[in-house]
Amino acid sequence: MSAQNGKDLLIKIDMTGGGQFETAAGLRATRISFNAETVDITSLDSPGGWRELLGGAGIRSAALSGSGVFKDAGTDERARQVFFDGETPEFQVIIPDFGTVEGPFQITGIDYAGTYNGEATYEIAMASAGRLQFVADV
Repeated sequence: MSAQNGKDLLIKIDMTGGGQFETAAGLRATRISFNAETVDITSLDSPGGWRELLGGAGIRSAALSGSGVFKDAGTDERARQVFFDGETPEFQVIIPDFGTVEGPFQITGIDYAGTYNGEATYEIAMASAGRLQFVADV
């Protein structure tokens, strides 16, 4: 696989609850991370005293974040509504030449900032709120 443009890593939000996804406006940087907690089952009988983990156990989660220029677009309004209403709508994350991750996320933080002679910016953070599905690019 060749190098990919960072601008092609997209975060999309379901605008209506019916699968109408739009790219979050103004984002300049995006990030997704996947995590899996471990369940330690090490005992005195563990071979050589090495730690043993229970496969398939533990909690899996994902975190999304992004930062960019505040554009006051429809997706900005939807994100604010989702945050203040405590909703967990579907999001899509497009990972170029890898695939698409889709599932419910909760917006856990929105920060707005600006300087006197600069643009207004924002940062957004989200946590997975249910089962995620992955569809690989073919």
